Amino acid sequence: MANNNPVHILVIRLSAMGDVAMTVPVILGFCKKYPSVKITVLTKPFMAPIFSDIANVSVFNADVKGKHKGITGIWRLYKELAHLQIHLVADLHHVLRSTILKQFFRLKAIPFIQIDKGRAEKKKLIDPNRVKLEPLKSTFKRYLEVFEKLGYSISVDEMVEMPKKSFPKDFIHLKDNKEQVLVGIAPFAAFKGKMYPLNLMKEVVNELNNTNKYKIVLFGGGQQEVDILNAWDSQFNNVFNTAGKLSFSAELSLISNLELMLAMDSGNAHLAAMFGVPTVTLWGVTHPYAGFSPFGQSKDNALLADSVEYPLIPTSIYGNKFPVGYENVMGTIKPSKVVQKIINIINSNV
Repeated sequence: MANNNPVHILVIRLSAMGDVAMTVPVILGFCKKYPSVKITVLTKPFMAPIFSDIANVSVFNADVKGKHKGITGIWRLYKELAHLQIHLVADLHHVLRSTILKQFFRLKAIPFIQIDKGRAEKKKLIDPNRVKLEPLKSTFKRYLEVFEKLGYSISVDEMVEMPKKSFPKDFIHLKDNKEQVLVGIAPFAAFKGKMYPLNLMKEVVNELNNTNKYKIVLFGGGQQEVDILNAWDSQFNNVFNTAGKLSFSAELSLISNLELMLAMDSGNAHLAAMFGVPTVTLWGVTHPYAGFSPFGQSKDNALLADSVEYPLIPTSIYGNKFPVGYENVMGTIKPSKVVQKIINIINSNV
């Protein structure tokens, strides 16, 4: 490039947390293959710790509710980014905000490639009149295609997991009993359609707790979730709630040290998987075929609701929509099946 500056790529992925986490194996693989290229990730400030340990990667905070809000704010954002001497833009989000930003980058003729989200295919996937249920392209593959169009090819096999972080000092006591395996459980999701019933999840926790073989670490956020998890913490002797007690950075460190994570089709699953942690996911009205399976996980790690009893699954890509009568699809995943899956995976990794 001009002035012998290294190539500088702006990567845009503002939300949601799971989608941001899914960029990590792609970016790590990119940095390994193209170590001379500099990357700046445009994301929300809360997400910054996800990228803090990646060489050649920096984060630019998007204040979408403040100074970068609206057309004027996006113009201000563009002017701030222009000082970074960006050469190429990989838009892994492709929403109205990034599309407007694209028009500003065109003023300087800077190549700007946007992800193909496959909206038409996803619409067909959740069509109740579909003829056949077939897997769509993974989100990872869609991310990789953006870089390929910018001239930087990376294969799925070249993606890389994040190295384990140091154990957070405030929770070092969780390592006291080395005979017990550290298992994370994140029982919440953004939408009811992809959240396992709490009474059934409590059965899972109870069964694991009673074996005395596991230390069960609970993850969540928001006062209501904190209250529920604190109650479980008090009730079970091998259960420890972290919700409301950790910074996001420390939470990532703890997640990276788990032996297994149990989560919904949600952000916590992707945070664990990006560290190479074996991750069991529970799926309700959403489905892995939409392309959001966590990184590097066997398809057998995804436990699905009964599609014979509920043949319209998937009814939604994000879990926010389901027909009448589909409110309790996740109840078809029995707690005993979840527990046995966890035990089998842990035993196979011993």
